[in-house]
Amino acid sequence: MTREINLRYVDEEYDDKGVLTKFEVHCDDDYNFAYDIVDDIAENDPDRRAMIWVNPEGEEHIFTFADMKKWSDKTANYLQGLGVRRGDKVLVILRRHYQFWFVATALAKLGAVMVPATFMLKEHDMTYRLNEAKIDYVICTDAGDIADVVDAVVEQCPTVKELILVNGGGGGLTEADANGDFVSKDGLALGCSLSGKEGICALPAKRDGWHDFNTGARNSSEDFARVDTLAHDPMLMYFSSGTSGNPKMVLHDSLYSLGHLITAKHWHNVDPDGIHFTIADTGWGKAVWGKYYGQWIMEACVFTYDFDRFHASEILDLIGKYGITTFCAPPTMYRMMMQADVASYDLSTLKYSVTAGEALNPDLFEFWRQATGLTIFEGFGQTETPLTIGNLTNTTPRPGSMGKPVPLYNVAILREDGSRCDIGETGEICISIDPHPAGIMMEYYLDPEKTASAMHDGWYHTGDTAWVDEDGYFWYVGRNDDVIKSSGYRIGPFEIESVMLEHPAVREVAVTGVPDELRGSAVKATVVLADGFEGTDELTSELQSWVKDQTAPYKYPRIIDYVSELPRTVNGKIRRVAIRESDKEAVVTEGLV
Repeated sequence: MTREINLRYVDEEYDDKGVLTKFEVHCDDDYNFAYDIVDDIAENDPDRRAMIWVNPEGEEHIFTFADMKKWSDKTANYLQGLGVRRGDKVLVILRRHYQFWFVATALAKLGAVMVPATFMLKEHDMTYRLNEAKIDYVICTDAGDIADVVDAVVEQCPTVKELILVNGGGGGLTEADANGDFVSKDGLALGCSLSGKEGICALPAKRDGWHDFNTGARNSSEDFARVDTLAHDPMLMYFSSGTSGNPKMVLHDSLYSLGHLITAKHWHNVDPDGIHFTIADTGWGKAVWGKYYGQWIMEACVFTYDFDRFHASEILDLIGKYGITTFCAPPTMYRMMMQADVASYDLSTLKYSVTAGEALNPDLFEFWRQATGLTIFEGFGQTETPLTIGNLTNTTPRPGSMGKPVPLYNVAILREDGSRCDIGETGEICISIDPHPAGIMMEYYLDPEKTASAMHDGWYHTGDTAWVDEDGYFWYVGRNDDVIKSSGYRIGPFEIESVMLEHPAVREVAVTGVPDELRGSAVKATVVLADGFEGTDELTSELQSWVKDQTAPYKYPRIIDYVSELPRTVNGKIRRVAIRESDKEAVVTEGLV
């Protein structure tokens, strides 16, 4: 039995079908996720599971909430000893190591601002983040080469005070021999002892100029005195890349954690006695969407797989092995699983599936239903928000629709002049910030111009476009910059992609606009072909006719480019901006010739 501590923070109402109709968040002025959620559960239900953590090398740990309190207190004492204080900004690059959860909770206890980042950053990216955010401390994995990147630029970053290195164990990067067996690391056997002979945080990290996190945290006291913090203090900051310019710094306060209660409870539908698995690297916002805040407020256990590269077979196997009950992954990863023999895996424990990150193509929706008997419940949100539009529990999704606005937010589709769009008319998704609701960002840090551009006239302007049908369902069109303006028409890439994906020759596709003197822009489709097909002129004509037959003829791709893979972020999102930039470079090059 859970203690339903989530009800301390929300007022809810439902209709006669069990659909959520009201959701209002409230908390004390000194609310702090780490103390009031993690420590509260640890003190009152210490043996409740918080996380099951495994890696490809065979290491496995089950952390209770008491474990999380213990290790976050030890981590907080260690970081406090290094000088970390309330308001300090700490860059955290920890892949999927269990230390991320210790650090995140400890930083909340200290009142410091956690700034997660991906391990894929290069020197230019790192310099920008350290300097623009005025980072005080860096906590970084020793896996891969990201510590090398930090070392290469840190002398150019005067605000950085200390560097802290985490030995993450395997992380899916351990070398395998000719037989496919993992080679022991530092003389230690693989499997349960990969963290070291002494267990959690036992492997030291040695690097000139860096502190050894594991040793420092392990040797620190587990008695930590509460630091005074406020609910509206800055707590978390993400770098959010747009389609142009440098990444924006999205700043959140502690109410962001409560905003994700609706994410976990009414969209993920987590079972407090089940196991929830969201596939996400901790450098991206989706990790705290699905592996931290809302799930733990619901007293639920999260599952973490500390892998390096996604393999559908591994994920499908883990669902059955560990009895995963609720699951969230981006459409790209569902599509990769579509290529696997899903029927050969035991998915019987899986009760609920959701997706976000990109619009869900109807063919994928139907595949998962046939393979598992489950509906995929789509949702929409941003780095700047929690879930804002979604197909919540006890609703009936319409394949391809992102759902309806969640009761926590007042969402509207607006024209450029601020007036509301008619039914079926494409406009920008906007969220009322009068008054400012829990979960919506505080600001773009140190950038009042961008903040004012996004938050004005009582609305937060998301930059995403959609239209609403007569029943109130929202249908995604694309980012403002993804929308193709051709011959006076506004064309959303998602609709064309959905049509093309129904053709047997198309495994993956990204639709973008390319400069066209006559039309302004022409529609281009970048296609990854299914096995057995070749990118011939005949196939191009066939695909163009296919689109013309199933949607308005002006939307058909006048250019089709065949590639082996699409550019993606580490979380699997298609980077249409990379395709557009490559096309622009090609146009410039051709013009110079």
